Amino acid sequence: MVQMNEDAIIKWGFIGCGEVTEKKSGPAFNNVEGSRIEAVMSRNKEKARSYAERHGIKKWYTDAQELINDPDVNAIYIATPPSSHATFAIMAMKAGKPVYVEKPLAASYEECQRINRISSETKVPCFVAYYRRELPYFKKVKELVESGIIGNIINVQIRFAVPPRDLDYNRNNLPWRVQRDIAGGGYFYDLAPHQLDLLQELFGPIIKAQGYCTNRGGLYSTEDSVSASFQFPDGLPGSGSWCFVAHNSAKTDRIELIGDKGQICFSVFTYEPIALHTEKGREEIIVPNPTHVQQPLIQNIVEHLQKRGTCTCNSISATPVNWVLDKILGKL
Repeated sequence: MVQMNEDAIIKWGFIGCGEVTEKKSGPAFNNVEGSRIEAVMSRNKEKARSYAERHGIKKWYTDAQELINDPDVNAIYIATPPSSHATFAIMAMKAGKPVYVEKPLAASYEECQRINRISSETKVPCFVAYYRRELPYFKKVKELVESGIIGNIINVQIRFAVPPRDLDYNRNNLPWRVQRDIAGGGYFYDLAPHQLDLLQELFGPIIKAQGYCTNRGGLYSTEDSVSASFQFPDGLPGSGSWCFVAHNSAKTDRIELIGDKGQICFSVFTYEPIALHTEKGREEIIVPNPTHVQQPLIQNIVEHLQKRGTCTCNSISATPVNWVLDKILGKL
């Protein structure tokens, strides 16, 4: 592994420069003290050049191996679709360079295991973009749960429904997120990871999971409606329903934590006010998040690499999410 100390500048090389890098993550790498973007790569020459010019990045590449081999780059951010996560992560770790990978960690549980094996062999860390763990909004949810204000948690429920996106109707050019060979599944594989990771952060790794998946809208071949049940280590049961072809009136983004003294309701993607229900009534709690939502996690990773802190949002802790996804979809 590239040796780093407290004074080391973490100089990032981006593999991929798509939508997620424009606001959620990209600017944060330069905002965090001791961190900067050194180079960017895209197979599309004009896309790489344009991104570099717009964001003031000195170097751009069209070949991932060339970026990884750049001696001025000492850490790699992978922002490509999941099917290439394992390949690029392993290339980087074998070059001794720490990796930060967009979620989900890979397109299958099996590929996650490969990443973990190489990380263990090379002693090079691989971090994963489950950035909601570090956001103030979800830290508040965790604080409420741990305070015991709603008592013992007895049931967990996920409810999520959205209408199709405009691109979903274009059969000749469907989004990569609904192409199984690229994404690992449909929108479920893209969005449910955040919800499942948060719940596992609260209650431990899910040890049992099963699901029922179907395609009701016929817009693409992957699943567009999913129902699942799962269980945490202490026996806590949970369930979830996801629909990606709902009518606009049915839009829902909600997780309910039901306790024997109350209930906590929160959203994962829209950041609606946290609703706390107790014998005193209903209370709304508003918790703002930073402009660049990945910044708290990126700061945590930089501090870890500089030996000034510890980041536990790594490939080991991220892998159980893929196990649950694959169990629900019948891939395991």
